[in-house]
Amino acid sequence: MSKLKKKARKSSSKKNKLGVKNSLVNNINARRRKGKSRAKSKHTVSKESYKKMQNGWGK
Repeated sequence: MSKLKKKARKSSSKKNKLGVKNSLVNNINARRRKGKSRAKSKHTVSKESYKKMQNGWGK
């Protein structure tokens, strides 16, 4: 039974491609440390898509 527990622990602490344990905070900090940021066009909402969203508000 102890062998099963050890295997389960190993699988839960897998590291992602940034080399950290999977969690939102770890991922954010790893990206920050590596200086790996996204282009502005990838993280901002365009004016067109914002207008489409506004049309759906209040329904």
